[in-house]
Amino acid sequence: MRYINPIKVKVIMIMFFFTGILGIIIGLTVAPSMSSYASLLITFMGVVNLSLGGFFGWVFLTQQPQEEDARKRKRKKK
Repeated sequence: MRYINPIKVKVIMIMFFFTGILGIIIGLTVAPSMSSYASLLITFMGVVNLSLGGFFGWVFLTQQPQEEDARKRKRKKK
């Protein structure tokens, strides 16, 4: 997998966790007044967002620091 800037990964992770929690709360409290299928679908989408947040958390915690490519390094002036 390609190296991703840690700040971008943190932002994506927080966004997925927040929308996942919000989706589960809305799906379990507000949506049951609509129909059972809508509340189930909203809750399921919240769980998917939580899973994606967990995946990006795993990427954030396990990715290695980016190494400089020797071919792209400029020569030092003496």
